[in-house]
Order: sequence, then C-alpha cells, then structure tokens
Amino acid sequence: MIDCHVHLWDPALGFPWIRPDSAHHRTFDTDDLAASGTDPDLSGAILVEASRGDAGETHALGEARLLRPDLVAGHVANLHAHADAGPHRLRALLTEPGESRPNGMRLGGPRWTDTPVPARALVPVLADAGVVLELNLLAGALRTAADVAAAHPALTVVVDHLGNPPNLHTDPGEWYTDLDRAAAAPNVVVKISGLLTQQHGVPHERVAALVRRVVDAVGPQRCLIGSDWPICLPRGSRADSLALSRLGLAHLTARQREDVLHTNAVRVYGLRG
Repeated sequence: MIDCHVHLWDPALGFPWIRPDSAHHRTFDTDDLAASGTDPDLSGAILVEASRGDAGETHALGEARLLRPDLVAGHVANLHAHADAGPHRLRALLTEPGESRPNGMRLGGPRWTDTPVPARALVPVLADAGVVLELNLLAGALRTAADVAAAHPALTVVVDHLGNPPNLHTDPGEWYTDLDRAAAAPNVVVKISGLLTQQHGVPHERVAALVRRVVDAVGPQRCLIGSDWPICLPRGSRADSLALSRLGLAHLTARQREDVLHTNAVRVYGLRG
C-alpha cells in the first residue's frame, strides 16, 4: 500500500497555520514517519506540502525523498510558492532529472477563486510536463476539478480528502452533484484521505458509505488512499486513519482494492513500480 498523503514539518521554519498550543506544534521528520508506519502492507508514502510558505519546502521534500527512498515514493510541492517565479522556472523544476522532480503540485484555498491568479496561470505548465495538479479546496473541489480537467485534457487533477464531503450537519446534495460532474471527467482522480479528522464523530458506516459512493462514481481505477498523517493524530494514529479510509472498499474485488491501495498511485504520480 502507498499512503498518498503524509506531511513533514518543523514549525520553526514557517507553517504559520500551526498554532503554538496545538498538538501539531512540533517537528515531524522522516524518523517519525518511519515510526508511524506499523502496517506491514505499507510500501511507501507520498509527501505532500504543508503550506510552509516558501519554495524551500519543495527542496526539503525532495531531499527527504532522496535520503529515505525506503519511506518516500514521491512528493507533491506547493504551487503557490512557485507562482512568482513564473512559468520558465517552474518548467525547469518539473523537468529536472531523477527523483528531485515533484510528482505533483498542490493548489489550495477556500475556493478556486481564492487561489492566487499567478498560481492558476501555471496550470498549463503542469499539463505540458505531465505533472499532477492536486486540489485542496474547502468548497467546490470536485466541481473545480471537473472544470479544470475539461479545460486541460492532458492534465491529471487529484482531489484531496474526497473533495471535502459534508458531515452530519450539512446537506450533502451539492457534493453529490459535484461528484457526478467529476466522475464524468476521465482525468480526475479522488484521494480517500483526511476522513479521521474531517468526519470526526460521524458513524463509521456513514463514512464507509461516502467512500463507497466516490469509488462507485469515479471507479476504483481513479481513487487513491492517504492517511493525512500527522494531521490525523489528535483523532487517531496513521493506521487508524488508513483503516477508516479502507472501510468503503470492502465491496471491491481483490484486484480493484490493489488498484486503490497501490497500482493507481504508481500510475498517477509516475512512480517506480
């Protein structure tokens, strides 16, 4: 299994969203990642940027990947942090030889229209380079993914955290509609991640139903799995998070589960098999 959503950080280097009184306000490095990976099925992880706020995080992720290839299969950098450098420098980064090249670039914010215009202008560079665009939007992520994917057919768009589905207190209707739109776009991939945190307090059977709804809509060949470690830690361990994400896969065949847990990550992120 490839865990497609883990983070590393040192609050002393930035990460302004981490509150000083938070359980997250400590360094999480590759040694911590190794200690968290108790599942014998785990074969690697995708490091995802954590909004450090500068392009140095991209270098740090690549360095971690080079130093610990036993743990890190790939990395996703922050597109915001490279927006001011312009398309030529981003293209150079994305065409670097070897393992220093990011496997994806992430764009996040409350909504698509809240993301920086210079960052959005770099999306065609990702499409040309064959590098994934990853979306972490609080609202409208699935709808946005469908629109961006339609505008850039050569681009793979990965939606984090099931596109932030509703919890017990929110009408799910709009999310279902957006899911159907994303399902109709063949170059949209959905990541089953973040559920231990975002669906805290929701009965596990309902969480499993959300996952199953996504998998059945887009197909098991277009889903990835991720723990969102160490974000998940106040609610449970990395293993707990992955177990919750897997609950909605019980109806799949063994081959389909292998697609979600491993094969799709290799294809989507261009990893070594």
